[in-house]
Amino acid sequence: MAKKIFIAATGQNCGKTTTSIGLMHLALKKYQRVGFIKPLGPKPATFHGCSVDKDAALIAQVFGLEKDLRWMSPVVVHSDTTRKVVDGEITPQELHDRIMHAYVELEKKCDLIIIEGSGHPGVGSVMKTSNAHIARMLNAPVLMVTGGGLGNVVDKIYMGLALFEKEGVDVRAVIANKLIPEKRDRTLDYLTRALADEKMKVIGGVDYHPVLANPTFSRISKLLELPLHGNKREVRRIINHVQIGAASTQRVTEMLQDSSLIIVTSSRDELLVTLANLYKIPEYNSKIAGLIIPGIAPVSTITQMILDRSNIPYLRTEKFSTAELYRIIAEDVSKITAADTEKLGLIRTLAETHIDFELLDGLF
Repeated sequence: MAKKIFIAATGQNCGKTTTSIGLMHLALKKYQRVGFIKPLGPKPATFHGCSVDKDAALIAQVFGLEKDLRWMSPVVVHSDTTRKVVDGEITPQELHDRIMHAYVELEKKCDLIIIEGSGHPGVGSVMKTSNAHIARMLNAPVLMVTGGGLGNVVDKIYMGLALFEKEGVDVRAVIANKLIPEKRDRTLDYLTRALADEKMKVIGGVDYHPVLANPTFSRISKLLELPLHGNKREVRRIINHVQIGAASTQRVTEMLQDSSLIIVTSSRDELLVTLANLYKIPEYNSKIAGLIIPGIAPVSTITQMILDRSNIPYLRTEKFSTAELYRIIAEDVSKITAADTEKLGLIRTLAETHIDFELLDGLF
């Protein structure tokens, strides 16, 4: 029988998938056969002609598990799935049977299986298939992932804990992610004392690192549904800052930060030309990741020629205003893809330095 860890979370965007990747990497250093399953997948994607959850597809690509993908994502939630369950077209038992069958097949070939939940513990309740219910069904002890902090974090932990306790599920540890490095020890100390009455162990996860949260040029291109022009090799470049080119040309260039994406309207010829020329200078190439050019007015012929000759990466749109672009990008939480090699490498490194896998392995 394989060891199993159910990775739950107190909510979205607290690093559950990052934790899964990190634990897969660490587990493979100790165990020969490590499996992964996302029992309930709320993020459909098409991979090799099959409908699977995006996280399952990501893990399959990163760790070479494509042959097991049919078992890694047994239930994919599409836009009409919940309605079909409520209408009786699909029964909860059908979903449970698919999950159990997939898990049994994986267990035949694995020493350790990482089970990744979906969002907070109650996700899937409308289908009688919540994370807590799945954890009980698979008899899997839980590792609850949370963000850094204290009051809000502990409140969310207890909300999730109530649902797991209702299902009779053993929550053995809490792993705190996105910790501020200089506050790491202090935060973990406070969390440990705040949860001292509980049996679960508090463990430190990966520290906050802007690179993991920031989008690549490819991500922004897909988010805005705009083709990338110019240097296509910059598609995987990570955008650390988004700046609005509203000030004077000199002021904008003085305010450039590391790997900045600058939003410049199509009528700002002088600024567009300046940034295009600066992009070719090594000192500024590290600061200028590229441009987004909104505006109904066409870019002038000469400016367009300079942009093209500089090979500066840019997105062009007449659909969005500067304010809309900034809001959309700022509100987007970048998710890791298999193409994000820099982020994936960083996660592996952070997992090795920040996560005590031997401690976790002993707990589970």
